Amino acid sequence: SDLFITSKLWNTFHDGPRVEPIVKKQLADWGLDYFDLYLIHFPVALEWVDPAVRYPPGWHYDGKSEIRPSKATIQETWTAMEALVEKGLSRSIGVSNFQAQLGYDLLRYAKIRPASLQIEHHPYLVQEELIKLAQKEGIAVTAYSSFGPASFLEFNFPSAVKMVPLMEDPLIKEIAAKHGREPSQVLLRWATQRGLAVIPKTSRQAVMAQNLACTDF
Repeated sequence: SDLFITSKLWNTFHDGPRVEPIVKKQLADWGLDYFDLYLIHFPVALEWVDPAVRYPPGWHYDGKSEIRPSKATIQETWTAMEALVEKGLSRSIGVSNFQAQLGYDLLRYAKIRPASLQIEHHPYLVQEELIKLAQKEGIAVTAYSSFGPASFLEFNFPSAVKMVPLMEDPLIKEIAAKHGREPSQVLLRWATQRGLAVIPKTSRQAVMAQNLACTDF
C-alpha cells in the first residue's frame, strides 16, 4: 500500500488471449496480486513469442533482426486490458506512446477510458496539442525522459547531434542559478507546472530527494 506499481504490455502480447497470461506472469515475477496501473507500451502489435523461448522477447521474432507484425487491433488489445480491471489484476489501465489519432479512436469504443497517457516530454519535445487533448478528456499525462531527447538519440536523428544536452542548456542553467536549484529540478518543475506527472529514474538516494524537491519553488 506504500507503493504505486505500474507495468506495461509488450508488443508481442497484443493478441487478446495473450494479455491476461503475460500479466499473471508479471504479477508472479513481482510477487503481487494486482498492478495499480497497467499500460499498453507501444501501439505496435508484433507476433507472439513464447516466454519459454525468450523473455523478455524484444522487438525481433528471431531475437536478431526479423520483425513480424501481428494482426491484433488496438480495440482487441484494449478489450483484453479492460478484462484485467474486471478481474482485479489491475486497478487502472492506460496507454503509452499513443498520438492523438489513436487516442480518439480508442475513446470511441472504450468501456473503461484510459486513466493515463505516458509520453516522452521535455523542452525539445513539448507535445502541446497532445497534452491538451488528454487533459480535456480527463486522461492524466505522465512524462518520461524529462532530462533529454532519448528517442532522438536512440534513432540517430541528425538533429540530435546539434542539440545541447538539456542539463547544459544555458537558459536552463541560468534559471537554475537564479533559484538556487539544479538544472534537473528546473526541468522537472517546468513539466509539473504543465500539470504532468514525472518519473525520473535514479538509484541514488540523494538524487531521489533532489527530484522530489522540485515542486516547492
